[in-house]
Amino acid sequence: MVTGVLGLGPAALVLAIVALRRIASRHTRGRGLAIAGAVLGILGTIALAVGVTAVVLTALGTRSLPTDVPAARDARAQQLVTGNCLASLPADGPVGSVRVVPCADPHEAQVVTEFSFASNAVWPGQQAADARVARACVLDEDEIAAGVRTVTWSPTERSWADGDRVGLCLAVVDGGGVTGSFLDDSAEVP
Repeated sequence: MVTGVLGLGPAALVLAIVALRRIASRHTRGRGLAIAGAVLGILGTIALAVGVTAVVLTALGTRSLPTDVPAARDARAQQLVTGNCLASLPADGPVGSVRVVPCADPHEAQVVTEFSFASNAVWPGQQAADARVARACVLDEDEIAAGVRTVTWSPTERSWADGDRVGLCLAVVDGGGVTGSFLDDSAEVP
């Protein structure tokens, strides 16, 4: 029971099972404590499993994507890196999940630049964060002539508090249909 109170679920469960067997074979007292230890062991083991699952899923959900994904998939904005192509641009406002596609497939936007704030930087305010990321967002004359525009995504105060220090610059063609990449000049704008 003590190991169960200390939160050592699997150990408490094993010790409770051993105790229940000994109590049954020797006809001694302590069955109630052994059952309490087993219950605490089961609860602790379930809590441990839920905790480990949450940590693994969080780690997988924040892992950066490869530059060009092999197949279409949904991803969180924090997973995007320079080179990722987006099937469509989400509506204005906070960005949660986006559809990332291979750049050879038709798409509407591509991450062309990342701006990383210092890890120990103090929250500069939303306007200053937006302006700093926007300064890193530059198109060449041919892209501008083809109707390409830029959109910047910068950390919000909430995501900053969670450790987000990366702003993204996206090259966007309204209506989509772009194939190829702006990074290696293979982009074909319709």
